[in-house]
Amino acid sequence: MAALPPQPIGQSQSYLAILDRVSDSAVLERPVLLVGERGTGKELIAKRLHFLSPRWEKVFITVNCAAFTDERLDEELFGESFLDGREDTNGKFYHADEGTIFLDNIDSVSPRLQEKLMGAVEYGRYEASGEHAEQEVDVRVISASAVDLPAAVSRGAFRADLLDRLAFEVLTLPPLRARRDDILPLADHFGKKIAAELGAESFPGFTAEASEAFMARDWPGNVRELKTIVERNTAKAWLADETLSNPIGAGPAGPLEFDPFDSPHRVQDRTFTAPHLPSEQNAVTPPPTYINPSPLIEPPAASENEGFQTRVLAFERKLIDEALRVSDNHQGKAAERLELTYHQFRGLMRKHGLKK
Repeated sequence: MAALPPQPIGQSQSYLAILDRVSDSAVLERPVLLVGERGTGKELIAKRLHFLSPRWEKVFITVNCAAFTDERLDEELFGESFLDGREDTNGKFYHADEGTIFLDNIDSVSPRLQEKLMGAVEYGRYEASGEHAEQEVDVRVISASAVDLPAAVSRGAFRADLLDRLAFEVLTLPPLRARRDDILPLADHFGKKIAAELGAESFPGFTAEASEAFMARDWPGNVRELKTIVERNTAKAWLADETLSNPIGAGPAGPLEFDPFDSPHRVQDRTFTAPHLPSEQNAVTPPPTYINPSPLIEPPAASENEGFQTRVLAFERKLIDEALRVSDNHQGKAAERLELTYHQFRGLMRKHGLKK
C-alpha cells in the first residue's frame, strides 16, 4: 500500500467541483486524463483518484514520461529482455499490476511508444523490449498533460486513437488565478508547514500588504509557485529572527520577495542581430556583461606582524561593519551593498561572532 496522499486544500467552487468529479471517477476504474497548467496539482489529484478507488490498498506508481529518452522510457514502462545471459528487467506496468500507474507529461511520449502504450491501456497486454511474448497485467492508467492534446492530435504530434483510450474521463484542473478563495488558506498551510520543519514554535502569518500581494498576483506557476514563494520568505524571516515574532513581510527580513533573481546586478540576456546580415544564422549573442563596481572601502594597510588569515579576517570584519553602518544596520541592504546574498551575509556575521 502506498503512502496516503495529503488532503487537498481548497474551498473555491471551481476546486470543489473538481473534487466532486474525482470522487465519482475514482470508483469507475477506467482511464482518467488530467489536464492543467504546470503546478496545478495533477499528481495530487491522481493519488486521490487511486486512494478513493477499489485499488486503494494496491500500489500507486508515478512515471514522469518527460524525464526519459524514448528507449529508456520503453524500458522504464515495459522492462527489457536480454539474450546474452543478463537478468531480464520488469517495467513499471509489471510492478503496478492490480494497482494504478500515473503517467505524467504523457504528451512527451514518442509516436512509436504511443502505439505500444495503446495495447497496455486498452487490453492490459504489452511486450518487454527485446521480447516477443506478451505479458498481461491489470493496471489502471491515469495520465496527465499541460498541453492541449486535441490540438497535438490535429498537428500530428499525438495519436488520436491513444487519446481516445486515455480520455475515458477528462478532468481539467483550474489554475490558481481561478481559485482566488484558496490562495490565502494555501499560503497559510505552506507557511505553517515549513515553520514547523524549521523548528519555530509558531507561525505568525502574513502582513496585510503581503496578503494583498498574494491576492493580486496571477500565479503563472500556480500552487507550486505559491508554495515556493511562501517557503522562501518564511525561511528568510526565520534566518533573520528564529522566533518568527513578526508576520512574514515585515521585521528584519524586510518585505515579501517574489522574484529571487531580482538584483541591481542581474545578468541580462541580450541577443543582437546586425540589420545588414541576411539570416538568423548570423545572429550575434554577446557574452553577459558583468558590473564590477569599485570597492566600498579600501583594504586596511597590511601589517608585517600579522599572518595572511588574520589580515583577511580583519578586512572581512571591516567590510561588514562599514556596510552595516552605511545601511543603518539593515542586514538586507548591507548584503546588497557587498553584492552578497542575504544568507551569505548572515553566514559572515556568524563567522565573526556577530550572530549566534
